[in-house]
Amino acid sequence: MKTKFIIFLSAATVVIMGRTVSAQDIANDTAVKILSSPLISPPFPGSDWDGGPVIGEANDNTNYPLQKLLGLADNKSQIRIYGWVDVGGNLSSSKNSNAPTGYDIAANKVELDHIVLRFEREPNTAQAQNMDWGFLVDNIYGEDYRYTMAKGVFSDQLLTHNSLYGYDAAQFYGLLYIPEVAEGMLIKVGRFLSPSDIEDQWAPDNFLYTHSMMFIGDPFTFTGGLATFKFSKYVQLIIGAHAGNDVTPWSNSANLNGLAMLRWVAKNNNNSLYGGIPSIGKGYYTNDHDNLQQAVVTWGHCFTKKVFMMTEGYYMWQWGARVGGTVINGPSEPYFMETGPGPVIPGITSAIGLVNYFEVFLSAKSYLSIRNEFLNDPQGNRTDFVSAYSGHTIGICYRFNDLVCIRPEISYDRAYADNVTPFDNGIKKDQYTAAMDLIARF
Repeated sequence: MKTKFIIFLSAATVVIMGRTVSAQDIANDTAVKILSSPLISPPFPGSDWDGGPVIGEANDNTNYPLQKLLGLADNKSQIRIYGWVDVGGNLSSSKNSNAPTGYDIAANKVELDHIVLRFEREPNTAQAQNMDWGFLVDNIYGEDYRYTMAKGVFSDQLLTHNSLYGYDAAQFYGLLYIPEVAEGMLIKVGRFLSPSDIEDQWAPDNFLYTHSMMFIGDPFTFTGGLATFKFSKYVQLIIGAHAGNDVTPWSNSANLNGLAMLRWVAKNNNNSLYGGIPSIGKGYYTNDHDNLQQAVVTWGHCFTKKVFMMTEGYYMWQWGARVGGTVINGPSEPYFMETGPGPVIPGITSAIGLVNYFEVFLSAKSYLSIRNEFLNDPQGNRTDFVSAYSGHTIGICYRFNDLVCIRPEISYDRAYADNVTPFDNGIKKDQYTAAMDLIARF
């Protein structure tokens, strides 16, 4: 069956995917907007269910201080220049390293997690009259580059030198919005964050300061292209192709992989499912670099407007991998000692991850987060150690204003296999941490 594009029947009505919509509805944009958000933002970092990019959501037109300083506030080009800095510290029962947890990898220190400078133009997808375009470029410096780094883009900082701090061009992509396809299609080409997790790589978009171990072990960025199709207020499909996890197409570790993700939201907006396969191909570990294959699903549920939870589960696999995954050939450092190639694992390696976020609105400036997770790493491909793990974290976010917030938290992480001690560079079975970061937008 051929896709039905927008066809004008008269001055009063149009047909979109077989559904008649009044011209007045289109003028008011009601034909294309998604359901009202179930999340209260602020204080929560996100305004929608997991599963972006979301077609039909109004653009963020906030004029942050840098935008105003440059004289670009409310400029006609709609180009925005802004960013944020995230600084954090922790007290840990480990002496040197908090790995395999993240992002605060260096134990008992205050660190620059990341500073991001963003150049952006968002296409207007909350209308059905005109094509529109956009782009995004994220420049990151700090400790967190260790997670976003892709082989082939300044990757020697990590893969050759094992540097604690570094720079990464973490995202650079173009966007094209075509309203005539389905109820809107958004094409993205370039390097972009993996679209599959509850957790986000960037501090302002994450519920807690730290991240789960299962998040640390799965893909962070892809380079390729994807198309997002909105079919109704309740269903959105993403399909695409990329060069593999955390690798560029011109690297000798690149592999062609497909991507397909489906987002569904219930009519009462109290439940959401978002899942699929963010990476599927031949699945062979290549030139000392992971080629992770993954199936993932996230369920979101609102108990009330102020209490909700999100639960994610994944299964990952690849063939011919090494213990520890992608090889860092740099010198061993106190914050990360497991450098050099690990032993080859015959056949298939796999990992199973589960995480639950339970979120409670406390006030217009604060919320409570409880995270519980499970990770099984039966061949040691994701964490260097053969074990199942659990992690438990409770934290609060407090927003002083629209520009500054803090996120204190406490965590306990444990490995369950006998005679396995993955924490503090291989000497401890479990780990307690108290941590806090400060985010300041500019």
